[in-house]
Amino acid sequence: MSAGIRKIVTVVDEVLLELGRPVATPVRRVAAAAVIRNPWAGRGFVADLQPEVEAVAPELARLLTGSLLEALGGEERIEAFGKAAVIGLDGEIEHGGALIHTPYFGNVLRELTEGTSIIVFNDDRLPAGEPLTVPLWHKTAAATRSHYQTVQIRIPDAPRPDEIVVIAAASSGPRPNARIGDRRTDPVVRLADLENAR
Repeated sequence: MSAGIRKIVTVVDEVLLELGRPVATPVRRVAAAAVIRNPWAGRGFVADLQPEVEAVAPELARLLTGSLLEALGGEERIEAFGKAAVIGLDGEIEHGGALIHTPYFGNVLRELTEGTSIIVFNDDRLPAGEPLTVPLWHKTAAATRSHYQTVQIRIPDAPRPDEIVVIAAASSGPRPNARIGDRRTDPVVRLADLENAR
């Protein structure tokens, strides 16, 4: 594998009770992460990141999406998705962005999950063992508020200073007992109206 993968970690979170009450729709959230050698580590400022992006990003997208599909039971079971990168302390934030914010990663993840939405994301530069929260939203209708949720992942020994953790995440449904409406059915709310109502 061209990505220099040191390890793969998959976290599965299944919520069955919320405040002691059974959830209306039991939901499984999954984050699949690959710990890779930063392909730009030790090279100083690299002006053109594209060659490594083209070589590494699609491979990671296929691998990580495969883990999501396996954990959730196929693309038809995925309702929400997200992506993230954690850059080791010797890397640039742009290194993580290069691997997840281009079509070489995003389009592959979207196609394999049968999604159409822009993929919500998080990225940060952190020492090994720090948690990262990955946001998710609906894979075909990003305005579907019930699917705004997060999944957290933490890898105790990653990223090392010269590594990047690349993450794909997905959910089989909405937040537990979601009930705050939807952007398509919300009333029109304007600041002037709120001020006049005081």
